[in-house]
Amino acid sequence: MASIPIIQGRVMKLVNVVALLLLLLNLVECRDVVSLKSDKHTSHCRKHKASLADFGGVNDGKTSNTKAFKAAIDQLGKLGSDGGSMLIVPPGKWLTGSFNLTSHFTLYIHKDAVLLGSQDEKEWPLIPVLPSYGRGRDAPGNGFRYQSLIFGTNLTDVVITGSNGTIDGQGATWWDKLQKDELNFTRPYLIEIMYSNHIQIFNLTLLNSPNWNVHPVYSRNIFIQGLTIRAPIDPISPNTDGINPDSCTNVRIEDCFIVSGDDCVAIKSGWDQYGIAFGMPTKHVIIRRLTCISPESAVIALGSEMSGGIRDVRAEEITAINTESGVRIKSAPGRGGYVKNIFVRKMNMHTMKYVFWMTGAYGQHADDNYDPNALPEVSDINYSDMVGENVTLGGNLGGLNKRPFKDICMSNVTILAHDPKKSQWNCTDVSGVSSKVSPKPCSSFKEQPIKCAFPSKRLPIEDVKLKVCTP
Repeated sequence: MASIPIIQGRVMKLVNVVALLLLLLNLVECRDVVSLKSDKHTSHCRKHKASLADFGGVNDGKTSNTKAFKAAIDQLGKLGSDGGSMLIVPPGKWLTGSFNLTSHFTLYIHKDAVLLGSQDEKEWPLIPVLPSYGRGRDAPGNGFRYQSLIFGTNLTDVVITGSNGTIDGQGATWWDKLQKDELNFTRPYLIEIMYSNHIQIFNLTLLNSPNWNVHPVYSRNIFIQGLTIRAPIDPISPNTDGINPDSCTNVRIEDCFIVSGDDCVAIKSGWDQYGIAFGMPTKHVIIRRLTCISPESAVIALGSEMSGGIRDVRAEEITAINTESGVRIKSAPGRGGYVKNIFVRKMNMHTMKYVFWMTGAYGQHADDNYDPNALPEVSDINYSDMVGENVTLGGNLGGLNKRPFKDICMSNVTILAHDPKKSQWNCTDVSGVSSKVSPKPCSSFKEQPIKCAFPSKRLPIEDVKLKVCTP
């Protein structure tokens, strides 16, 4: 007969599976409502439309369509000043390497269409490494890295959408090469948009990215909604972060379901001396109605590449299941920069290693030329109305001795520990205030009858409407 602990473990697994199924059903329902509402109130159809098949595309999942995408977008790009254009990817499996987008353009992926990332490295061009990083994250690459599957730079008014069409990066070969140390250049992302304005990505399923899934960088006015992002978690698919705004302003992320081998959302702004010199922060970020499963990482991470600064991040109505940490702040000497004016509320977490995790000793530097005296500032961090169930450790908070993390506020937080007899807080070089936090946090958090701040003033990105058009 099975022992009681084994039976309990099986029951917990069953409970988690049921909870996950319920959340999936709820997410699909929510996404349908959002889409219908947008269709009712807005219509943003481009003047010109074409199908990938019109440019010689073949939907057998074997024939490369890289040239067809290039020909189509080159032709449609000429129509940007005449009402814009839409490229429709019809039903079928469309194998392709990396391709570039154009301005005043919509890429529409049919619900029965699947874009498949090519396994041929020759179909992934090399581009310069990000100037705020100074090198590739996987390998130095002599100043180069692989271009993402869907790529754009210096664009205006771009929509990537569909009726829940699928983009599958087929990343397993890339993960295997990373683990075998066979990469000379950093793996490609699934979608990367650089130096651009007014970008929308919504109603898509993203699978098996070689690296990060969605990476807007050096851009502004980014609206991401209704994405389902999945990557293997057993075994873990390395660095398959869900959505990573990086040195961006005015970002809105809503109604997304993410299963990730890394952080579900990671907010970044450059790496060590390169990020300090580039000096472009990420600011004015909205995250709402996010559901995350990430056993080895965070629901929302701030850093560790945060050398340009991160401020004014607002997250609410967040659900986490079987995830390493709820909110994680990662930094280190040499990063410089700051993480401040962070606001998180209405977060429910189930089966967690940590609820709160902060570290000033993350390490991982771009090279040996960083300044160890460039210390990050972490301050004005606000957490309220949060519940964690089946938690191993409520808070693992470690600042820097020479620059402690300060002005951290926690209110109305309940942590239900996996082992109630174990101390739930580990704190060094951090300070703040707390109210109605159970179990009581470290002594460096002074008990006060307060409610942690959450901004009431709306951001301009909150008034932006989805540019919905069904071809």
